[in-house]
Amino acid sequence: MDFTFTEEQQAAVEAARAVFSGVAPDGVLSPALTPGAVDGEFDRPLWAKLADADLLSLVLAPEHDGAGLDVIALCLVLRESAKVLARVPLLETSAVAMTVERFGSPALGARVLPRVGRGELVLTVGANGRTGHDPAELAVTARQEDGAWVLDGVQTAVPWAQCAGLVAVPAHTGDGRAVLGLVPRGHEGLTLSEQVSTNGELFAEARLDSVRLDGESLIDAEGAWEWLRGLLTTGTCALALGLGERVLSMTSEYTGKREQFGFPVATFQAVAVQSADRYIDLRAMEATLWQAAWRIATGAGGSLPTAGDIAVAKIWASEGVRRVVQTAQHLHGGFGADTDYPLHRYHAWAKQLELSLGPAAAHEEVLGDLLAAHPLG
Repeated sequence: MDFTFTEEQQAAVEAARAVFSGVAPDGVLSPALTPGAVDGEFDRPLWAKLADADLLSLVLAPEHDGAGLDVIALCLVLRESAKVLARVPLLETSAVAMTVERFGSPALGARVLPRVGRGELVLTVGANGRTGHDPAELAVTARQEDGAWVLDGVQTAVPWAQCAGLVAVPAHTGDGRAVLGLVPRGHEGLTLSEQVSTNGELFAEARLDSVRLDGESLIDAEGAWEWLRGLLTTGTCALALGLGERVLSMTSEYTGKREQFGFPVATFQAVAVQSADRYIDLRAMEATLWQAAWRIATGAGGSLPTAGDIAVAKIWASEGVRRVVQTAQHLHGGFGADTDYPLHRYHAWAKQLELSLGPAAAHEEVLGDLLAAHPLG
């Protein structure tokens, strides 16, 4: 079996590294020192560079001016973005675009996707529901009225909503089906209220009051929302992996230079053991991430549905990234808490990623239900 990435996927990594090489993790105010959001916008200049490098069209089909690559390529790019804490809605835009391409009408794809690839249109999604603990599709109702779809409800913690052109909103119909509405920012009936995330980014509560959408702007294909949620969860695992790898690298650099009793602390057994444990965490995060991404990309079967592999990946990502940043903070000592040093920023982002789309406990429950429904022979 060949587990190496394709030439196209490796080229995407090289392009991403070139674009992200100039990004400074401390380019905005520290979330530890800022009572509100660290900035009212995402990194627009970086977004333009991603568009120029064809990384925003990476996962779009050639007929939409894209490269036609898959979720594995997207996760490789997301992994690089997290190493520098890139403040761009790359995951949300790409995941929604892939869902539109797969499940939306040809007319919707032609209207939306080329603009996404050029960096002209930013997409986001309300995936946290009303509380962050209940299924997102249950927070909004969708009904048909006079030839249109009408949405009512609330989605909380919608990332980059104030900057996005379209907000993808999952909702449920009267017969229990999950649908996905694409609501333009500023649309009548949509109200965005400011919220601030754990890592200091500007989020929004999206309140929908009789928001009317035409049939083209609502995707009611079976499985569309579940597929999008799986993409978002897997992409979050890629972000956690990239962040964790950079944090472990920072820790290695620091402990290799910091001396006690005339020796680098990296040579002390207790330090080496803790670092080795975190390296094992990262390798487990990596293996489970690529398993989930591969299942999504290929549609390959398995003992459990693809949702099982996604749940395993998110369990490892949530637990692993938390352990990595906690160990890094411990091994850095007081220096790690210095707000002039970027480690505390990585810690805040790690906590955000740990809880995004459900902490480990929520996905353990999902995995348990899947195992109960699909006993392993």
